[in-house]
Amino acid sequence: MAQAGKPGMLAKFVLIVGLIGLAALPVGALGYRFGQWELTTGLAVVFSGIVLATIVLVLGIATLIFVYTRRRRADRMPALIGLAASVVVLAVTGPQYAGLSMPMTTDVATNRDEPPSFEHLAANRDPGANLLAYTEDEARVQAEGYPDLVGIRAEGGVEVNFAKAVAVARALGWDVVNEDANRGLIEATDATFWFGFEDDLAIRIRREGNETVVDLRSASRVGLHDLGTNAERIRSFVDRWNDD
Repeated sequence: MAQAGKPGMLAKFVLIVGLIGLAALPVGALGYRFGQWELTTGLAVVFSGIVLATIVLVLGIATLIFVYTRRRRADRMPALIGLAASVVVLAVTGPQYAGLSMPMTTDVATNRDEPPSFEHLAANRDPGANLLAYTEDEARVQAEGYPDLVGIRAEGGVEVNFAKAVAVARALGWDVVNEDANRGLIEATDATFWFGFEDDLAIRIRREGNETVVDLRSASRVGLHDLGTNAERIRSFVDRWNDD
């Protein structure tokens, strides 16, 4: 006969710690985003949640084996909820840590010899933000890691492609802050989902021979590693451009 009654201490531990680990993700990220603490604190809270989730994953599986072999019905739901919470944490953060395998860069451009420049946005960066000088090291790292990122070669003139580039940027949810049609330059910002890290984007449209070339550049304001975010942002633009 299955045992009933109150959940045991082990099942309660899995439940409580699993939920704490789950709560640590939004608390750490949103606390930084809304100015409640520094970035290091926010990252520490999120990392603590990941550690707790890892512990609960292992302990939760062991608890469930114990629960089902001993037929402790009251322990099943708490253990399952705690285990599910840990799985959610690791599923959400896993891709971010997988991004550590991406090239270590914070500035990605489709034209590595002559990347688009930042004019309006350069003045909006905080004093401690990453520099906007596109270095030879950035170009080398990107050439090795993202050889697929090249400029878009489009039909039609600069004017029509300039308008299309603005429309695509806005459709992606980017905040377009500068449209200089005379120079063929568009500048925009985009923020990451959880922490709200702001990244700057420059789009340059110019005529080269019989084609119009659209080049993009995405640069992170903070951090030493963008975890592949800038490259994915450029790919999203290219995909949207090709679909329109």
